[in-house]
Amino acid sequence: MIPVVAAESATRLGAEVRGAVLVVGSHGGIIAAYLAASAGARAVILNDAGVGKDAAGIAGLAYLERIGTAAATVAHTSARIGDGADALERGVISHANAPAAVLGVVAGMPCGEAAERLRGAPPARAAPPPYSEGRYLLRPGAVEVWGLDSIGKIVAADAGRVLVIGSHAALHGGRPDSALAVPARGAVFHDAGVGAAGVTRLPVLAARGIPAAAVDGMTARIGDARSLWETGVVAHLNAPALASGARRGMSAQAFAALAAERA
Repeated sequence: MIPVVAAESATRLGAEVRGAVLVVGSHGGIIAAYLAASAGARAVILNDAGVGKDAAGIAGLAYLERIGTAAATVAHTSARIGDGADALERGVISHANAPAAVLGVVAGMPCGEAAERLRGAPPARAAPPPYSEGRYLLRPGAVEVWGLDSIGKIVAADAGRVLVIGSHAALHGGRPDSALAVPARGAVFHDAGVGAAGVTRLPVLAARGIPAAAVDGMTARIGDARSLWETGVVAHLNAPALASGARRGMSAQAFAALAAERA
């Protein structure tokens, strides 16, 4: 029987995903879809991340449809983003692409039932189109500001930098150790519509003394650091960020500049 595999993040997928129905806590953007397809998933269920600006939270569905992979998203209010097991247990389908719809996957269906239907999905008819998540120097200076399309792009050299990260602001599986892998001077995330998971990275980073913010999901595309930088508007702040003078409604650029200058 085709297995159903739950995972926290598309950035950390193992060999067990190949040929399986993958229920993953990642947002439904193109990068997560690409990683799931590259890992060999037969079908994929992601989190819609509130859909957000330019419908970036479900853009991966059309991407997967182009290669014949059945895919759907659960509503961000129905299950915690960053927690595939929670999606499988509590998630409610919000969107489905055409190959998934052919198998009877529809909005309002429990995720577990959708996963069962997706066991009947055929393998992809083509390899996933190339897609490269990026790293960008957004602001040079004594304290650099770097943009990362995904938290999976963090490197050791990011310690001491201000990071603008396209990933959601929720912990993976609720685990505090997933908040941020380096001691950054400041961090900006995407709020993914807030949903069932909230913005749980922020208080964990506050306990580590790191100013952190999340932009309103309707002001920037999830999975796109340059979008957060160009149009993101801060909607959530932790205590160190507030103490530094940051305020809701400021731009992501202004927050990053403040974090860099006060470092």
